Amino acid sequence: MTIHYPNGQRPTQHFRATQELPTPHQSIYAKRGMSLEDEINHSNQYYLSRHIAVIHKKPTPVQLVKVDYPKRSAAVIKEAYFRRPSTTDYNGVYKGYYIDFDAKETRNKNSFPLKNFHPHQIQHMRECVAQGGICFAFIKFTTLDLLYLLPAADLFRHWDLQEAGGRKSILRKDIAKEGFQIHYRLNPRLPYLEAVDKIIAAKS
Repeated sequence: MTIHYPNGQRPTQHFRATQELPTPHQSIYAKRGMSLEDEINHSNQYYLSRHIAVIHKKPTPVQLVKVDYPKRSAAVIKEAYFRRPSTTDYNGVYKGYYIDFDAKETRNKNSFPLKNFHPHQIQHMRECVAQGGICFAFIKFTTLDLLYLLPAADLFRHWDLQEAGGRKSILRKDIAKEGFQIHYRLNPRLPYLEAVDKIIAAKS
């Protein structure tokens, strides 16, 4: 299938076949091989099923151009366009707060390249924060299997330093100091709302 991306850039959102969620009896080591998106979706489903939070992955609007019908009961998309650049990956509500965040992965071991974010994503988060929303970035160092939640305020500071001619990446040690490391569990797989609670407490 041919998909045309805005500005010639592939967005972080992508089409993915629905996968069955692990059962509580599966080992925590079943996380190995899962993408960050799968891990977050698993956690969000856990939070939703227990009426803790309502957070979903944002759908990506697509304009279909060419669809083949090899048989009456099936359709095959041959060509499609993303209608507009994506903003962030997830949004929802938790404890009365609007939650909005993006998830990024890097194979780098010591730093996270800021080029993984696009200016319109940073601007979107700034606008959400200005309205009282809580925004952050999930950053996963896949080679080390380390995951951090970096609050938007810290992400903005590093972004602005880059714009002023500074570093084009965030050192992992700075992410570890400024953000919150998320440790894997069985359920939820990523207990990231514990870090969000700390962000909410800091706002009070």
